[in-house]
Amino acid sequence: MLRSCVIWLWAALACFAQSGAPFKLATFESNGKTALGIVIGGHVLDIAAADTYLLKHGGGATVKIPAEMRDLIERYEAVSPRLHQIASHFQAKEPAGLAFAHRLSEVRFQAPIKYPYNLLNMAANYHSHAKEMGVAKEVDPDVDDPYVFAKSPRSCIIDPDAAFFIPPGRDRIDWEGELALVIGKPAKGVSLANAVDYIFGYSVMYDVSDRGGGKRSHAMFTGPDWFSGKSRDGAAPFGPYIVPKEFIPNYGNLRIVTRVNDRVVQDNTTADMIYDVPHIMRYVTSIMTLYPGDVISTGTPAGVGVARKPPEFLKPGDVVSIEVEGIGTLRTPIQAAGGAGSSR
Repeated sequence: MLRSCVIWLWAALACFAQSGAPFKLATFESNGKTALGIVIGGHVLDIAAADTYLLKHGGGATVKIPAEMRDLIERYEAVSPRLHQIASHFQAKEPAGLAFAHRLSEVRFQAPIKYPYNLLNMAANYHSHAKEMGVAKEVDPDVDDPYVFAKSPRSCIIDPDAAFFIPPGRDRIDWEGELALVIGKPAKGVSLANAVDYIFGYSVMYDVSDRGGGKRSHAMFTGPDWFSGKSRDGAAPFGPYIVPKEFIPNYGNLRIVTRVNDRVVQDNTTADMIYDVPHIMRYVTSIMTLYPGDVISTGTPAGVGVARKPPEFLKPGDVVSIEVEGIGTLRTPIQAAGGAGSSR
């Protein structure tokens, strides 16, 4: 009888979760403490503290709340009903004044995952960007393979609002605003039909690109130098939020807007992708296994600096802001290396 009641309770909570209040997830720092947060409206709540609060106030049975985002992703099926319950409770009841609830402007957001096992990036994955970069070939995503490259999560990922420092002697740093996929469970050999089942959620990434690092002048092999062009320290600002996929059903038509200072430099939607999310997942998992918390940055639309006439590049004092519809805005100040706080 008890087992039947427990099963009914969790089934009811799961059903409730599908129609509950939307929320975002984050890793944030407040008063020297780093915590997992649930973002509801204009507040971010420490999830563990919110869970304890609800328990004390008759808010159902608690679950063990993970302390780290990758662990939460791995245990999301078990934790999800409680998160939806927290979101619905505090959407209905203003959390202001509670010690574990903070206004978004009062905390420092970290990259939501530090650090994923794998960080992959798609190259020239928007029709408009491929055209501006001189790609003339017509691509069939069901026949032609995409171009995918990797960045080091530990060296490249930096927090929202953390500065990217232009390396000495480099003056061709470009902007690329992108939708990021966050993997929810081990994925190998997935199909187009089930690819989205392996997505946990969506975030924002800035694929910082050094256009001066694209050619090999003294090397054993000719061709583009993707390593120096894409893998500079700090070349993957990430966040501030992850939105679980149940709240982003229109992932194939999200607006992406990139601004340099107050000027819009990119404005398009993910409908312009050459390889959509299922095609990306099918290809990548045909090569390697993906794990919970892994991140794939899905490419950038037209409007990059190197394709402008004349070309335009970032300089110290600029601020790059990337907004993805339904997710949030990632802000990255650009500074010269060697200044205060330039070491990572």
